[in-house]
Amino acid sequence: MKFQGSKQYVATQDLMLAVNAAVTLQRPLLVKGEPGTGKTMLAEEVAAALKMPLLQWHIKSTTKAQQGLYEYDAVSRLRDSQLSDAESAAKVRDIRNYIVKGVLWQAFTAEQPVALLIDEIDKADIEFPNDLLREIDRMEFYVYETRELVQAKHRPIVFITSNNEKELPDAFLRRCFFHYIRFPDADTMRAIVDVHFPGLKKALLGAALKTFYDVRNLPGLKKKPSTSELLDWLKLLVAEDIPLEALQSQDEKVAVPPLVGALLKNEQDVTLFEKLVFMQRNNR
Repeated sequence: MKFQGSKQYVATQDLMLAVNAAVTLQRPLLVKGEPGTGKTMLAEEVAAALKMPLLQWHIKSTTKAQQGLYEYDAVSRLRDSQLSDAESAAKVRDIRNYIVKGVLWQAFTAEQPVALLIDEIDKADIEFPNDLLREIDRMEFYVYETRELVQAKHRPIVFITSNNEKELPDAFLRRCFFHYIRFPDADTMRAIVDVHFPGLKKALLGAALKTFYDVRNLPGLKKKPSTSELLDWLKLLVAEDIPLEALQSQDEKVAVPPLVGALLKNEQDVTLFEKLVFMQRNNR
């Protein structure tokens, strides 16, 4: 199985090499990069290209590793035990009726190889990755309530994304193949935009990209605009039929672009950008 990109996802050569290296090594692919650079979409597109089902586990700050394996619903069992009918009594006697299978269990027992996305692993507490070391490494786990060992029928292709909000343990990193998605250069960005807006006029795209990179390269920004925000902005420019002249300044200096709220998402960055424009206009 080789991933060679797709029509919907512009993958650089080094990214395709990383995906295929992880598949060859049978290691999880740990993908880092700025928010909005397509980390989650990568798993979706690889699964589609390789014609594999995709199971997704989106991590929250409250997520525990055990939830990915299974959960024992003791509350439901207690409630059913208080009922007097024979059906409830029979159900209570079999503890398997109260075992809720997690995403890893589903991936391990699938009849065909699947892709598994563990999304934004850095949102969970620091022990979360360590708690999954054995399961991801050995592709098996033990269910204490039923005294059974669940082993993977097929090793899934595992994608793990991180926004770098916290460092991951070294022992966990050692078990992964790592790739950092660099922010796209102008040529790559043109290719990405062409996938989403194939009929966009070149002059408008050129002016929009110049404005976008001018905004992004402004020193001191709290949050730089991402690829997904550029696409949102272009969608608005097209929908509102913004003329090309609105994106171009005759003196080639930075100007406040129309619909800037699609690119800058907090008041500090908007104020900083407006100050830069003011200073340039007054030649300070």
